[in-house]
Amino acid sequence: MERPGEKLKRIRERLKLTYRDVEGASQRIAERRGSDEFAIALSRLADIENKGTVPTIYRLYTLCAIYRQDLTEVLRWYGVPLDQLASEALRVGLDETHAIQLKPSGTVTVPQPVDLEVDPHKTVFLSYLVKHWGRMPFSFLGGLDLREYRYGLIGLEDWSMYPILQPGSLVAIDESRRKIASAGWTNEFDRPIYFLEHRGGWVCGWCVLSGNRLLVQPHPASHCAPLMFEYPKEIDIIGQVIGVAMLLESKRRRHARTSPTPGKSPNV
Repeated sequence: MERPGEKLKRIRERLKLTYRDVEGASQRIAERRGSDEFAIALSRLADIENKGTVPTIYRLYTLCAIYRQDLTEVLRWYGVPLDQLASEALRVGLDETHAIQLKPSGTVTVPQPVDLEVDPHKTVFLSYLVKHWGRMPFSFLGGLDLREYRYGLIGLEDWSMYPILQPGSLVAIDESRRKIASAGWTNEFDRPIYFLEHRGGWVCGWCVLSGNRLLVQPHPASHCAPLMFEYPKEIDIIGQVIGVAMLLESKRRRHARTSPTPGKSPNV
C-alpha cells in the first residue's frame, strides 16, 4: 500500500514542483499566518516523502494548500478519519450532560433498490436497511437538517428528565427557540424542554421564568431537586429540545436498577 508520504511526493512531481518551490511557498504561507510552524524546510520535506515522517498539523495545512488537496482526505491517508469524528464522539460515554460542538460534514447518498423502498409514515426496521446499504444517512432519522441545529448528549449519570429523556440520549436543539413558554401544553410530553448552560456545565429540563429568576424543573420521577438561577447572569438558554434519539432502557438502569439520591441533581 502506498504510504502517505509517497502520495504527497507523487502529487508534487505531477505539479512539477521542486523541493525549493515547496519550501519557498511554505515560507510565504508562514509569513501570512504569522508563524514559522507553517514553514517546511527542504530536509523536513524529504523526510516526509521518503522516511515516513508524519508532518505536524501546521505543515500538513501548508502541503494541502500548496498541492490543492483536501485536508480531510490527506488526514485519512494518515489514518485519521475526520469524517467519523462525530460518530466516534458518540461512542465515548460521559457522565455529565453536555453540548456537542461537532458539526456533521454532510449526509451520505445511498442507492435505494426497489426491494428496499422506505415509507417514512410506517414503522421500519432500520438495521435491515443498514445491513444492505452499509451506511445510513443520519438526516433520514427525523428528517432533520443536521447543519441547522445544535446537539447535546444527556449524561450517563443525568436522570433529571427520566423517563422522558434517558441518560445517554442524543438531543437536537433548536437555537431559534430560546423564549421560555409559560403555557400552551396539555401534558408533560407536550411541555417544552430546554437545553441550558450554566457555570458548572449544562442542564436539560422544563423551565419557569419569573423576573430574573429561572427555575429548571426535573421530571418528578427522577427524584432530582429543581435548580434556581439568576437569569441571564448565571445561565444561558441554548435552545429548545426538538428531537431525541435514545435507547428504551439504558444499560446502566438494567444492570444497577438504582435511583439517584432524592433531592440531589446529578449536574451540581
